Amino acid sequence: MQRLVLGVLAALGLALGQGEKLKACFIYVGPVGDAGWTYAHDVGRKKAEAALPWLETRYVESVPEAQVVPVIDRFVREGCRVIFATSFGYMDGVLEAARKYPDVIFAHATGIKRAPNVATYMADFYQVYYLNGLAAGALTKTGKVGYVAAFPIPEVKRHINAFALGVRAVRPDAQVLVRWINAWYDPAKAREATEALLAQGADVFAFTEDTPTVIQTAARKGAYSFGHYTPMLKFAPDHVVSGQIVHWDVIYIDFLKKVKEGVYTPRNLENVDYFWLLQHGAVEMGADYGVPINPKHVPLLKAAQMSVEGKKVPVYDRIMSLLGAMKRPNPTFDPFTGPIKDRKGVVRIPAGRKATLNELLTMEWAAPGVVGDWPGEPR
Repeated sequence: MQRLVLGVLAALGLALGQGEKLKACFIYVGPVGDAGWTYAHDVGRKKAEAALPWLETRYVESVPEAQVVPVIDRFVREGCRVIFATSFGYMDGVLEAARKYPDVIFAHATGIKRAPNVATYMADFYQVYYLNGLAAGALTKTGKVGYVAAFPIPEVKRHINAFALGVRAVRPDAQVLVRWINAWYDPAKAREATEALLAQGADVFAFTEDTPTVIQTAARKGAYSFGHYTPMLKFAPDHVVSGQIVHWDVIYIDFLKKVKEGVYTPRNLENVDYFWLLQHGAVEMGADYGVPINPKHVPLLKAAQMSVEGKKVPVYDRIMSLLGAMKRPNPTFDPFTGPIKDRKGVVRIPAGRKATLNELLTMEWAAPGVVGDWPGEPR
């Protein structure tokens, strides 16, 4: 069997000589830093390398999306057999490079286009955003929750919508005020957007941006916040409630093992699309690792009540119950279960079913309670 696998890999240009390591290379859109999206990918890279003795990795950080192809050219020259491109905006460049290098395996994070040698992968947070929305709805005093958003793509819209559905499940009259900064990494724009939302009355914040800027800016005004991608409790211990934490290593290890075993080749990736959630261990809800909710805020969430099937229950209990339900191998709850209308009153998910994967990946509509510009919103 081992000889068969090695023969397949040799035919595809992926065979490893005795003692040779599989070289996997990573392209990052921002600096590694110490928190956020790029840092989380780098943590995943390091954990994969530590877990797989036959793996060698390298990376390049702060690669503009329009410059991804030259970086791929360099990686191929350096002998990279597998290339992970970790930003949505790398998509067309990755596909161009994949045609140029048909014997190299590519994996594109958050992507929606594949090819024989291009897989896509995502550790998605929509379940966790809903849970954090429940907490935000319980904690807001003004009824205005701020969201600082990167780009208006389906991934970000899906997360905002899940968050808004959670907020309104607790406080039906609440608004989620959205500000787009059109950048994945831009602390100055994130600060400006947060300050603008504070001026509008927002007193709880979530965000999609690759720094803790939103948390730090909100904390100076006493506002609650939810971290993003990595634990952010340390940046505002009195104000961070929870957050979305990713475990990219779970996907990286699974993918790279399958490459080494010959399961994944440069000829069969067209239908390989990881969309891993709580039940896969790819994400967790937490202010820190293993801390779903900052203990300082648990009493407030236990005191807050919400209506569930006609009964009043503590928001904290509801959060923990649903977290458990969505961690099961076959989750018994999904935030995008119909009937759900958009903010214009159009039914987007009919009663009796949950959103399909395609509906999640192509989501453009805005949920009720979302306030602000929404590029690409369906009529």
